[in-house]
Amino acid sequence: MEIVIVGNSAGAIGAIEAIRKVNTTLPITVISEEPYPVYSRPLISYLLSGEIKEDRIFYRSKNFYEKQHIKTRLGRTVTKVDFEKRKVELKDGEKIPYDRLLIAMGGIPFIPKIEGVHLSGVYTFTRLDDAKKLLSILPSVQRAIVVGGGLIGLKVAEALRKRGVEVTVIELANHILNLTLDETASLLLEKALEKEGIHLMTSTTVERILGDRKVESVHLSNGKTINAQLVILAIGVIPNVGIFKDTPLQIDKGILVNERMETNLPHIYAAGDVTQSYDKILKMVRPLPIWPNAYHQGKIAGYQMVGREEYQYEGGFTMNSIEVAHLPIISIGLTQPPSEDGYQVFKKIDRGTNTYRKIILKEDRVVGAILIGEIDRAGIITGLLREGLSVKGFKKELLKNPFGWISFPKHLRKERLGKPK
Repeated sequence: MEIVIVGNSAGAIGAIEAIRKVNTTLPITVISEEPYPVYSRPLISYLLSGEIKEDRIFYRSKNFYEKQHIKTRLGRTVTKVDFEKRKVELKDGEKIPYDRLLIAMGGIPFIPKIEGVHLSGVYTFTRLDDAKKLLSILPSVQRAIVVGGGLIGLKVAEALRKRGVEVTVIELANHILNLTLDETASLLLEKALEKEGIHLMTSTTVERILGDRKVESVHLSNGKTINAQLVILAIGVIPNVGIFKDTPLQIDKGILVNERMETNLPHIYAAGDVTQSYDKILKMVRPLPIWPNAYHQGKIAGYQMVGREEYQYEGGFTMNSIEVAHLPIISIGLTQPPSEDGYQVFKKIDRGTNTYRKIILKEDRVVGAILIGEIDRAGIITGLLREGLSVKGFKKELLKNPFGWISFPKHLRKERLGKPK
């Protein structure tokens, strides 16, 4: 049986490692448009800032593919999948047959329809090559505009500032990280970013990018014009499903999969940012573009492809861990609950130390959290959410520092730790 994996990031690695736990010799071919061994995408901002060297970015050892007996086609572009003949077609004409196929092509940056978006000096920032290109032009850049105040936008803005570039972040919403944090948390972060010299402009967006052949300035919807030599588009990432449109593969925003990571086509699986899957908190199917989720989905797909049907995907939830402007931030699940009844929200803030703790409950179960500054016990909060454990007897303890196993009722401590405390 020939297994082919299209994509070479977290989902692919999860699948390879699951397959190899069951079968060490089954032929596996990995195809990737990027020429590099698997690397950690969250680390590219640290490469841009100069905090790490390129050799630190790789996610597995240099001999990973050799040790796992993997054939690779790196730096090769897939143009078509012939589902009837079970072949993956590459841009150079090569056709690779498969018996089982995993689509793990990730996401691609969303490019807005803005006048001037194709000028020299407009970039996205999701790949290693993006960081390398920016490093090559930085000596000629004094001012940069980052369009989007999400996770990617803030990390690239911070990296550019550390390189001495004057940076302005433009965000359409009324606060940064609006999909991740509430307004209270965002305000803490905004003040920290401003102390680092990063300018923030919210409730506006870029209407036009101006220049002859190169970026010279941007015109905003609030009427202002800002001079710049560089524009980074960091508005978001969408599933990379372009080559599968007008095929029998079932797609909404992303490829639709079931709890076995199967698509609607036989022997075709999908994992990671290219998919839509079940969100166990919101109880709906939607894209969940986060690294741990992609790895876990890949692992499930890998087991399924080699007949280990007992491994199934029970659903995921959003979870982000980031440090910006020296502030560690973790957000989990539902951070801004809807206004209808049924939710309890517990908050604690200390503006002097820039710490904030917010826990959201529904039916006495954790469904979301924001932790800023003090994040030591985030793993326990995440575990409570993942397991759906009732916190009825100790929910007010969740805001305490320190919060830990000692905060649990005696019977739960015994169940978790094997002995009473």
